[in-house]
Amino acid sequence: MKILIADDHDLLRDTLVAFIEGAGGISTVSVSDLAGALTALDAQSGFDLVLLDYNMPGMHGLEGLKRVVAHHSGVRVALISGEAPRGVVQKAMAVGAAGFVPKTLPAKSLVNAIRFMVAGEQFVPADLMSEAAEAGAQHPIAQKLTNREMQVLEGLAEGKANKEIARDLNLSEPTIKLHVKNLYRKIGAGNRTQAALIAREAGLF
Repeated sequence: MKILIADDHDLLRDTLVAFIEGAGGISTVSVSDLAGALTALDAQSGFDLVLLDYNMPGMHGLEGLKRVVAHHSGVRVALISGEAPRGVVQKAMAVGAAGFVPKTLPAKSLVNAIRFMVAGEQFVPADLMSEAAEAGAQHPIAQKLTNREMQVLEGLAEGKANKEIARDLNLSEPTIKLHVKNLYRKIGAGNRTQAALIAREAGLF
């Protein structure tokens, strides 16, 4: 297993590397900013996961995450951060993140989270997921949709085609079409333009 760690705090980055490599069976490459991460992805292959510090240079919020998710390597990408601003977790998952890992996570739990994400699953600590779900559940439309349907709806609101949404969420295009059909029915939309307008007027994204 090969992991790319991008974090601008030298001590923390070195500590992460020590924890992860100490678990056995995992090799790491570490860089200090987004540019370094993109360069490493261009120069090397075989990465199973990229861990991006949410607040490091070049990230510009979730824009950096989107750039790495869209990278031609197709590698899975997760955010790692010392803080989790309300809404960031949900938005990160919606744009295709494999997970959101707090820097306060114990070493053993961090390694388990990495293995979980490499296996194709999404990881978010239970307390953060509960907070995000509670925030989203306050809106009537959000109450009608599953988490995945909300992610697809956000893609529609951003004007993305089904193929783009499928790539962002690591799903097949037929699966996206099924989610689109279901969410149309649930929110009373006749087409993707109408669905996008409903989402924007509701202030969901």
